[in-house]
Amino acid sequence: MACFSSDPPRGRKIILDRTDLRILELIQQDAKLSTAEISDRVGLSTTPCWRRLNNLDQQDTIIGRVALLNRGHLNLGVDAFVSIRTDQHNDSWFEAFAAAVVTFPVVIELYRMTGEVDYLMHVVVPDIPAFDGFYKRLIRSVDLTDVSTSFAMERIKYTTALPLHYADRA
Repeated sequence: MACFSSDPPRGRKIILDRTDLRILELIQQDAKLSTAEISDRVGLSTTPCWRRLNNLDQQDTIIGRVALLNRGHLNLGVDAFVSIRTDQHNDSWFEAFAAAVVTFPVVIELYRMTGEVDYLMHVVVPDIPAFDGFYKRLIRSVDLTDVSTSFAMERIKYTTALPLHYADRA
């Protein structure tokens, strides 16, 4: 299971130029592009393009490359957003909760929130009975104060591409 931290690197500022940002834009759209294809699109020869990609990897600007799969081919048609509240805000509870959540491959995202909800979980399953099975296992595995679920009716926008216009530029 790929799990990437969203924490920015501490103590160092990464400066990206226009070419770096274009390379990042291209690989966010299609990570299967070869270095030769990327270099052609950004106007570099292959070796300098490879060096830039390698540098982006080394400085952890690129933290992983994944394949995006067709959910319809995998019988995964239901998106559930699970809001979780707890009255236990201590390290031991959180460690037990995190340990339980990582055992569920149907949980594709988990966020600690501000406001009324403590955690928000994105779950992908084939149908409501599959979600019900997940829900029953979840509530058996960790003590929760309140669990509320909303099911997506329609996906209007979905992307894994990050906006690059906020990046510091050289």
